[in-house]
Amino acid sequence: MTQTKRNRRMWMVLAGAIALAPAWLAAQTAAPAIGVVVMHGKGGAPTKHVADLASQLQSQGFLVANLDMPWSGRREYDVDVAAAEAEVETAMAALRKAGAQKIFVAGHSQGGLFALYFGGKHAVDGVVAMAPGGHTGNITYREKLGDTVDRARQQLASGKGQEKQPFQDFETARGIYPVVTTAHNYLSWFDPEGAMNQAKALKALPATLPVLWIAPTGDYPGLLKVKQQMVDALPKNPQTRVLEPTTSHLGAPSAAVPSIVEWTRKVAAGQ
Repeated sequence: MTQTKRNRRMWMVLAGAIALAPAWLAAQTAAPAIGVVVMHGKGGAPTKHVADLASQLQSQGFLVANLDMPWSGRREYDVDVAAAEAEVETAMAALRKAGAQKIFVAGHSQGGLFALYFGGKHAVDGVVAMAPGGHTGNITYREKLGDTVDRARQQLASGKGQEKQPFQDFETARGIYPVVTTAHNYLSWFDPEGAMNQAKALKALPATLPVLWIAPTGDYPGLLKVKQQMVDALPKNPQTRVLEPTTSHLGAPSAAVPSIVEWTRKVAAGQ
C-alpha cells in the first residue's frame, strides 16, 4: 500500500470516529439520573448505620433522600404504616423534581422489610433490602409481643385507639423495650398479619421488580436461619441478586455500598 493510500485510509478512520463521537457522547450522558430513598433500621436514625451509605451514594452522583422513619428512636411509631408510605412517596416526588429518572428504595433491617413491603404496593425501579428484619409474623415476635398486641386490640375496640400509652417493641440486639404510641399506630406496625409480615410482603412483590438482597454473613442468628427461606420466596426476576458481604448486621449498609452502586446503575440502564 502506498503512503498516499495509507494516509487516505487513516483519514477515513478518523472521519468515522469523529462522526460517531456525538452519538457516543450522547450515550454516555443519557445514563438516567438515579434517586435513592434510604431508610434506617429499628430504633435508629439517618445519622447512624445508614449515614455512610447515604453520603457515599451522594458523592457518586446519586440523588439521595435519607429519611427519619416512624420506627426511629426519636419518633416511636408516631404515625401508622399508610402515613409512612406517604412520607416515602413525598421523598420520591422530591427526588424526581430534582432530576431523578429512576427511583430505588433502600432500607436496612426494619427499613429493609419496609422497602420490600413498599415495593409491593408502589411503582419503584428496584428495592435494596439490607439485612431485612422485623418480621412480625414469626414465632419470636408472637411470643415476645403477643400480649401487647392483644392489649392494643382491646384498647382499639374500646374506643381508645388514639390515646398515647406505653407499648412494647422488640429488637434482637436490644430485647424488649417500651415505646409510647397509640393503639391504632401500634397495631398498624405490629399486627402479625399486617404490613410487617415479611412473608406477605415478599409474596406481594411483582415479578417485574428487581431486588438486591444483602445478607451479611455475620447477621443475627435468627435472620440467618430464615435467610434462604425468604430469598427463595423472592419473585424470579433476572436482575434480582443476593449478596453476602463478610460483615455484621449493623455493618451491612457500609459494606454493601459498592454492590449497591453497581447494581442500581445496571438496573437503571436496563442491563
